[in-house]
This record gives sequence, structure tokens and C-alpha cells, in this order.
Amino acid sequence: MQESFFFQAMVYLAAAVVMVPIAKKVGLGSVLGYLLAGVLIGPACLQFIGHEGTDIMHFAEFGVVMMLFVIGLELEPSRLWRLRKSILGMGGFQIGVTSVVIAGLALLFGINWQQSLVLGMIIAMSSTAIVLQSLNEKGLMQTAAGQGSFAVLLFQDIAVIPMLALFPLLATEPAMAQAGGEHASATLIDSLPTWLQPVVVLGSVAAIIITGRYLTPPLFRIVARTGMRELFTATALLLVVGIAVLMTTVGLSPALGTFLAGVVLANSEYRHELESDIDPFKGLLLGLFFIAVGASIDFQLIMASPLLIFGLVLGIMLCKLLVLAVLGRTFKLSTEQNLIFSFGLCQVGEFAFVLFSFTAQEGVLPKPLTDIMTAVVAISMAFTPLFMLLNEKLLLPRLGVKEKEDRESDVVSEDNPVIIAGYGHFGNTIGRFLQANNVGTTVLDVDSDNVTWLRRMGFKVYYGDASRHDLLDIAGAAKARIIVIAINDPEKRLELIETVKKHFPNLHILVRSTNRYDAYDLMNAGMLHIYRETLDTSLRLGVDALTLLGHRSHEAARAAKTFFIHDEKTLKKLSAIRNEEEYLTAARETMDELERLIQADRNATSLYIEEGWDDTSLVAEAKSTA
Repeated sequence: MQESFFFQAMVYLAAAVVMVPIAKKVGLGSVLGYLLAGVLIGPACLQFIGHEGTDIMHFAEFGVVMMLFVIGLELEPSRLWRLRKSILGMGGFQIGVTSVVIAGLALLFGINWQQSLVLGMIIAMSSTAIVLQSLNEKGLMQTAAGQGSFAVLLFQDIAVIPMLALFPLLATEPAMAQAGGEHASATLIDSLPTWLQPVVVLGSVAAIIITGRYLTPPLFRIVARTGMRELFTATALLLVVGIAVLMTTVGLSPALGTFLAGVVLANSEYRHELESDIDPFKGLLLGLFFIAVGASIDFQLIMASPLLIFGLVLGIMLCKLLVLAVLGRTFKLSTEQNLIFSFGLCQVGEFAFVLFSFTAQEGVLPKPLTDIMTAVVAISMAFTPLFMLLNEKLLLPRLGVKEKEDRESDVVSEDNPVIIAGYGHFGNTIGRFLQANNVGTTVLDVDSDNVTWLRRMGFKVYYGDASRHDLLDIAGAAKARIIVIAINDPEKRLELIETVKKHFPNLHILVRSTNRYDAYDLMNAGMLHIYRETLDTSLRLGVDALTLLGHRSHEAARAAKTFFIHDEKTLKKLSAIRNEEEYLTAARETMDELERLIQADRNATSLYIEEGWDDTSLVAEAKSTA
């Protein structure tokens, strides 16, 4: 049993590692690579795995659940409220019109109206996993097409709930018997009185909102204080799995529940850390889901009726494409965005597997029909990357609108130009200065107590280790212009510098230095913009001390400026010296040179009196103590 498990795991991973790079290399995208990997190792080709692909799919669907959680984290409630018209309008229109059109076509083929209506509603669903993964890979999620696709997919996920309640009422055949009566009590609420069931459902949703809003922040704060990243990851997974179990228990979509939890946590200081911890699991499980889809395609059934199967696939996809195109035009999408929107959503989605299985058990649809439609769904999902590639290579270059103004109007979110890593006394001063000048910043700090305190003061600070490139990517480093490295730990600063140079060469790096020895290391790491935190403050104190001793303010300021320029210049010279004796000799020489420069500058400017420089309060204090 154990050997079989490890062998299956090896086969799935090997197929992904081989096929996905090949698919991406030839421009097909990772989703089609995973689907081809499933076909290759499935019963139709190499037969490394049998017909258990459907069983694995139930486990792999958890990748969709995690994806919805991550999407929720990126959607603040205010933004979700702004999308309400798209969700209700575009989503409702798409489900309604597609269901009616498909049901009408099914009636023409002699299927009764109950089964036709069920077929229409199931076929109206699109693949959340494939569409969002493809849009994310192409960087299209923030465009009008991406936001419209998201709105439609979210409404579809919500619509699954009333569909599951409605379908048994449309049953025309006896329900299939379930072993042990499992189906009779599939969820916790099935055994409850009818009036109590909606109360339990609403209570579960309320529990998710309350937990996300009030209970998880203290929990994450406690976990963050341990400094153990793996414990934080385990807590994040526990949250997602726990919500999925709760939603499944009360008969709701786990994807919808985790999405809601993500939205509640979107304003949390732990948002970026949660997203970066969940993302690897999400990607791996989504890949497993696509492989399972490819492996589950019944090629024997397809070979028995190829014209019927492929005719249904193309007919359904073209029908949905036309409905979506009309929908996009109705909601004023540009030609280019409408093509991306229509071609992206024209497949049948993964929820159809669940719904067809459910309808067969409930006697709503006959099993021979659901077997055929399951193959149609899998093939339509496999065809989606090809349809999107066809649109991208052939249609968009000819029909797409390429004007710059149209492109800019599609973007609905704004990325901050500056990222600040570390928000102690040094970073905080920089952040407040930039904010006062209306410069947007994204702030990351690894001290959970400091993050909590700053949030209470009204600062928007996120918890997370900025030296992780995945976290920087989520924080918008690919689009930002500057990163200010103000971390306390010198080793972490060097680690972050290497991360930025490797993964985000677009960023200008401005880095804090604790002292001159720390500055040597930073200069040797190739940094050009180094800011010694003790230098400016020390010189400012020295200027005030000279003024109190009776020196003119302009003389003190010029001396400080001369010192600063000279010290910065000699810093580069001293940073290259490794021998201690040579260093001491060179340091003494620079000190003597500095004294000569300042004295010469003072003699040259002694004839000029610049009273405007004088701090009258310090001058008065100097005279009173003279």
C-alpha cells in the first residue's frame, strides 16, 4: 500500500516535471502541460495509473479551494463591494442566458424539459481553476477582462448552492441506492428539521466572518512571535482546511467559504505572509487537479462515438463563446478585452464533475448521459488553453484594440512605487516623510508586535519576512520602482539585497547602514545608495554643539557638509583595505586630511557673514552661557 502510494506520487510529479516545461517552451501554457501529463500517464497511454483519476480529483479539488482563499486575500471588502454590479450583473446574466440557450437546444434533441434545464445550468459553469490560473500567468487579472471573468466565476461558485437544492426537485428517475445509506445523510444538516437548516448555514457563514475578523489576528500574532515559519504555515493550512470541513459539513461550497475568509482577512497585517505560505500548496494541488482531469478522460467512450463527443464539445464551447461575447459587449468591454473574456470562459468547469455525479445519484439525469457529458467536460477543459492560444496568436493581433488609452483604462488597481522593508525608527521616518509627500508605500516588517502597534497608530504595515522573494513578488516588487531596506539585522539586509538583485533587478535599492563597518559590507555587495543612520544625526548634533560654543551657524553647517563629502569619499577607499595595519594608517591619514580641508574652508569663508544661517535660539543660548 505504502509502495503504491509513493509510486503514484512519483509518477504524478515526474509527469508534471517533464510535460509542463515542454508545454511552456512551445507556448501552450502550464495548464495544458498538466492536462497532457494526465493523458500521458493515464489509462489511455502509458497506464501508470488506472481509472482512479476521479478519486484523486476529489482530493486535488482542494487546490481550487486554496486558490479561492488566495484570491479573497487580494480582494479588500471595499473592492468587492465595487464589483457587486459585475458579480450580480455579468454573473447572473451569464448563468441565466447560457442555461436557457443550452436547455432550448437540448429540447430540440428530444430531451425532456427537466433534464434540459439541468443540463443548461451545469454547462453554464466555467472552470475557475483553468481561467484564473491562465489569467494570472499572463498578468491579465487586473484588466477589465480579468475582473469580468472573476465576477462571473464567483457568481457561478455561489450558484452551485441553489443548484444542489433545486436539482432533486427536477428528478424524473429513481435515485441510485447508496451503500450504507451514506447519501441519505451526506451532511450534518440533512438530519435537522427543515426550518433549522438555513439557520445553521447562516450561522456557519457568520462564524467564518467573526473568526476571520476577531479571532485569527491574535492567533497569528502568537504564532508569529515564535519566529517559526513552519508553524505559521501550519496555522494557515489549518485555517483553510478547517473552513473547508465546516462548509462541507453544512452542505456549502468549501471554495466559497475559504473565499469569504480570504476577503475578511484582506485588510489583515498578515495578508502577504498568508498568501506566500499558501501559494506553493495551491500551485501543487492545482497541478494535481489538472493531471487528474487529463487522466480521467474516457478515451474508450470517445472512440466509440467520436463525432458525437467532439461535436458536443465544439457546439457547447461555440455557443457559450457567443453568449459571453454578447455579454461582454453589453457591459462595454473593448474588443480586445471581450475576446479574452469570451475565449477564457467558454469551457465547462470542474464543478460539472460534481454536479453530474450528483444528478446521476438523485435520478435527475440518466447515467449514460452523464458519462458522455463528463467526457465532454474534460475535453472542453483540455481545449481551453488551445482556444486561448488561438485567440492570442490569431485574433487579438488582427481585431484587438491596441491604443494606449484603452490599455490604461483597463487597469483597476494601483501598485505602490516604493516598498519599505523594516519599519523601526529608521524606516518609520522614511515612510512618514514619503506619505507626507503623497508617495504610496508598501511596508513589510517581521516584528509582529511592532506591526500590531503601528496598525493601532493608523499605519498600514504588513507582517512578513521581506528577504523571501515570493513575499516581495506578492507585495508588488515586480512593478515597484524603489525598495528601501531599513531592516535592523545586518545579515538580513545582505540576504535581502541578494534576493532583490536576483529576482527584481528593476528595483533601485536604498539601504540603511548601522555604522561604517556595516557600510563596508554593503559597498562590497555592490550597493551605491547607502545611508548610515548614525552619520547624519551625529553631524546635526555636532553642528548644534559648535553653534552653542559660539561658532557661526553657516560655518558649522559648511564644516558638516565638508565632513560628510570627505567621509563618503574615503569610505569607498577604506572599504577595500583588508589588512588591519594598513587600515589604521589610511584612517589616520584621512583624519589629518579632513582637518586640513575644514580649516582651509573656514579661512576661505571667514570674510563672509551669513546671518541668515544662524539659529537665533542657539545663538542666544550660547551668549547666555559665555
